[in-house]
Amino acid sequence: MGDFSPVERQMRFWLIALAVLLVALYLLRGILLPFVAGMVLAYILNPVATRLERLGVGRLTASLLILLLFLLLFILALVLLLPAAVNQFAALLRNLPATAQYLQDLAKEYGGPLVEHIGGPGALANAERSMTDFAGQAMQWLGTFASSVWSGGQAVIGVFALLVVTPVVAFYLLVDWERMMATVDSWLPRRHADTIRRIGEDMNRAIAGFIRGQALVCVILGTFYAVSLSMIGLNFGLLIGLLSGALTFIPYVGSFTGFVLSAGVALVQFWPEWPMIVATIGIFLFGQFVEGNILSPKLVGDAVGLHPVWLMFALVAFGSLFGFVGLLLAVPIAAACGVLTRYALQRYLSSSLYRGVETEKKARLHLDV
Repeated sequence: MGDFSPVERQMRFWLIALAVLLVALYLLRGILLPFVAGMVLAYILNPVATRLERLGVGRLTASLLILLLFLLLFILALVLLLPAAVNQFAALLRNLPATAQYLQDLAKEYGGPLVEHIGGPGALANAERSMTDFAGQAMQWLGTFASSVWSGGQAVIGVFALLVVTPVVAFYLLVDWERMMATVDSWLPRRHADTIRRIGEDMNRAIAGFIRGQALVCVILGTFYAVSLSMIGLNFGLLIGLLSGALTFIPYVGSFTGFVLSAGVALVQFWPEWPMIVATIGIFLFGQFVEGNILSPKLVGDAVGLHPVWLMFALVAFGSLFGFVGLLLAVPIAAACGVLTRYALQRYLSSSLYRGVETEKKARLHLDV
């Protein structure tokens, strides 16, 4: 240890601590979900508790009221929406083969001459076989996914833990949030405490800006899509709208998924009534316009610093490594890595490694003069 400078020793310590944390997350990923969900819930609701505390409400009372109200709204949403969504999902699975076959027949009828003209005599048969193979693989993947979700849903202990342990964890974290932050602050190295606090504030701003803002965007868009598609009479409109809103958390994925599903269902249900098909497509185009020009700039903002490609990579990587726990942790870790990377880049651009020793000496001499 004597051969290393203090900075090098600190870097080694934090790298080892990060490696131990990642290994612990991987080993305990099967039981972490209710605890991580409780932490995320407490983080989201903490500003409301802080605001009520400033208005004179005790921290314990504020935490209890907020959590009870959140659980009431959550249970109410489940009671009102879950049965209809489950029924529509089951009906969608039943009708999926017939829907795929109908779309294939439409494509063959109206696009067949063009395919034959471009690709030659055997192009249509090859395209039809490719579409059949793709549809079969998609059905197999969807069946595997549904069975895995169903088998996971049969784990009564896991469901009980999520519904019972998560609110308890969130409640205790909400009550002790300020004290825990003060304790963590007291552990910071005094020499670098101001720098760490500044980096922590940037991380909190990025994480809070994305999670709270994007969650509100998901709720607004999901409600709009579900209500609008149901009002025009689209089959499975409620399910497609809720699914699109939930997937909006991943940039471009929610709108693309909802657009493809709704357009396919609209073609099967309304063909050849073009006004209803155009209305279905127009709902998603309008939703995308509102999201890109009003909701995201106002609720999420430009200061988050999370590039969509980086966010999608983080979600896929952590989801594959840690499952649903990884999906919950992906955004905070991605935002934290982004802040640390920008900080390291700023330090590099102001260091002699980038400027050169002579340039740095001239700059210091100029400052002295």
